[in-house]
Amino acid sequence: MPAKIMELTELKTEIEAKKETGELIVFTNGCFDILHVGHIRYLKKAAALGDKLVLAVNSDSSVRELKGKNRPFVPENERLEMLSALEMVDYLVLFSEIDCRAVLAAIKPQIYVKGGDYRIADLPEAETVYSYGGKIVLITEVKGKSTTNIIKKIRLSKDEK
Repeated sequence: MPAKIMELTELKTEIEAKKETGELIVFTNGCFDILHVGHIRYLKKAAALGDKLVLAVNSDSSVRELKGKNRPFVPENERLEMLSALEMVDYLVLFSEIDCRAVLAAIKPQIYVKGGDYRIADLPEAETVYSYGGKIVLITEVKGKSTTNIIKKIRLSKDEK
C-alpha cells in the first residue's frame, strides 16, 4: 500500500504534526469512480489552497449507497492506487459513511473544499467544519466533465453498434 494511503488514526497523528509546524491542511472528498480531467483540475485547484491536500475517498459500500447498486465501476483499492499516483495529493483515507463528517471531526483541516456544483447550505459537513473554526471553499466545476457524462457517452456508443 502506497505511503500516502493511511488509516484514519495514522492520518490524524500525521496531520496534527503538520499543523503544529504551521502547515495549512486542505481536505476534500469524493467517490472518484472513473478518474477524469475534471477530477484532476479540481484536485490541482484544491491543492493550491494550502500546503498539504488530504483526499478522503468513499468506500465501495458508500459509493453503492450514494450512486446505486451498479457502482462503483472501479474498486476502492484501485481508486486509491490511482489517486495516490497524483502528485497534488499528499494523503488518502478511505471512509465508509455517506458523508465525511467523522473524518473531518478527527483531523480538523483548516480548509474543506467541494465542487461548485454544491451549495454550502446543503453540505452535511458544513456544521462540523464550522464547529472547529474551519473554512469551506467551493471550486468551480469543470462543465461537462463528470463520471455521469462519461457513463452516458459509453452507453450511447454501445447503442450505436
